[in-house]
Amino acid sequence: MRSLALIPVLLPVPALAASPIAEVLCEPAPQMTERLATRYGATLSSTGLRNPEELVEVWTDADGGWTMVIAYASGTSCIVAMGEHWAQLQPQDPA
Repeated sequence: MRSLALIPVLLPVPALAASPIAEVLCEPAPQMTERLATRYGATLSSTGLRNPEELVEVWTDADGGWTMVIAYASGTSCIVAMGEHWAQLQPQDPA
């Protein structure tokens, strides 16, 4: 009787989604700004201070694509998330 441990098992490997800026993880902030604005048509939509050393930026484009970037005080910016269907919500009156 053959042992099942000796039979190779081939499992399907999921395909990785291609992204136009998948090769970009971190780079100097001016280069990141140039890449997002010029090459991808994104504009800086919102920012928030994460801590004294990190600024969170959300860049959006006209088609609803969005990119979240952390801008570090060191001068480096890193893409931390990307997606589609960004929607700007209007503040609701609590009354």
